[in-house]
Amino acid sequence: MIDLATRVWNHTWKIDPIVRSLLDTDFYKLLMCQSVRRSHPQTRVTFELINRSRHVPLARLVDEGELREQLDHVRSLRLSRGESTWLRGNTFYGKRQMFRPDFMEWLEGLQLPPYHLERQGDQYRLTFEGPWPEVMLWEIPALAIIMELRSRAVLKGMGRFALQILYARAMTRVWEKGERLRRIEGLRLADFGTRRRHGYLWQDWCVQAMIEALGEKFIGTSNCLIAKKRDLEAIGTNAHELPMVRAALAPDDEALRRAPYEVLADWQEEHEGNLRVILPDTYGTKGFLENAPDWLAEWTGIRIDSGDPVENAELALRWWQAHGQDPREKLLVFSDGLDVPEIEALHARFAGRVRLTFGWGTLLTNDFSGLVPGDALAPFSLVCKAVAAEGRPTVKLSDNPEKAMGPPEEVARYRRVFGVGEQIARAVRV
Repeated sequence: MIDLATRVWNHTWKIDPIVRSLLDTDFYKLLMCQSVRRSHPQTRVTFELINRSRHVPLARLVDEGELREQLDHVRSLRLSRGESTWLRGNTFYGKRQMFRPDFMEWLEGLQLPPYHLERQGDQYRLTFEGPWPEVMLWEIPALAIIMELRSRAVLKGMGRFALQILYARAMTRVWEKGERLRRIEGLRLADFGTRRRHGYLWQDWCVQAMIEALGEKFIGTSNCLIAKKRDLEAIGTNAHELPMVRAALAPDDEALRRAPYEVLADWQEEHEGNLRVILPDTYGTKGFLENAPDWLAEWTGIRIDSGDPVENAELALRWWQAHGQDPREKLLVFSDGLDVPEIEALHARFAGRVRLTFGWGTLLTNDFSGLVPGDALAPFSLVCKAVAAEGRPTVKLSDNPEKAMGPPEEVARYRRVFGVGEQIARAVRV
């Protein structure tokens, strides 16, 4: 087992680049990338780092030179032969050759496009611009780099013994969570913690801990590199960026209203009926389901990623029933800011009524709250989102107005087009 305290103590070793492979990304990014490259290969987009937790002064914590060095390193990465073989030949969700040969040839030769970095007060402005299939693959490594550099900055002044105690306490916390979760009969849980992890080595340790603590109840990880390394299922389907970009490209309100459903029609065609999990909250779950075409009710499941999880899950069950579907044969994936109490409560309420999976993210792979003075390692909310497509701003409404993004006038327009009424704000934990 890796001595994490020693590796942190010597974190300048070249053996420890923050992102060490193009596979160190979430599986859904590769699935979406293949789809986007087929349908929108030349669409130009801009992604931008957004720190929702403005009280964390990233530009004062993270050295700009170190940040550039890590970003430049990512641009030097290429898929290795073994990584390419894994993607080409492995079985994902029961399907061999999930990735087409033409996509793999493109991915094997890919260099991520340039970035733009500038300091603005206590924050960094980090943006990526270019063809959508290329730029979208910056999201996960950019987040991983910023999060780990922040962790390294906080830990830099600690001695080796202090680091050993810190990691012992953090390990104990993770293990105790695993012991609680192990008691849940029928639990299905996956690691979704790549984007806001404490660090790569820590995420890998947490995954190994869950393998031992949960056994068959731990069903895999969203991280492709760790899935390959630990012989786990790679978990993921699609994310908000697909409807966000497609909506931004819509020429009028009617096309805008259709965009989220056209995205899923394309997705169904791309994957020949596999990976059919709906993410309905980009422009409000209630309105999405009320206006959804009947064929979507036949899809496998729904992911709950914002708003009140109980309210939205009950809404999903009623929607399936209204369309003649048996909810017990459907899947709900909960993935919004989960920790053990929420997982326990949601499982107790919905077990037996619907199939359940939990995507456990930041509070698995980055729960260091209260472990250093000033709570300087507490997790915080950092995202890297598509903010423009062909020069037009993107918008995300979410089921939580605290997660909404986009110019105010466009947010108002989208709320009108999608019939989004009053929403209850919920604190964004991570």
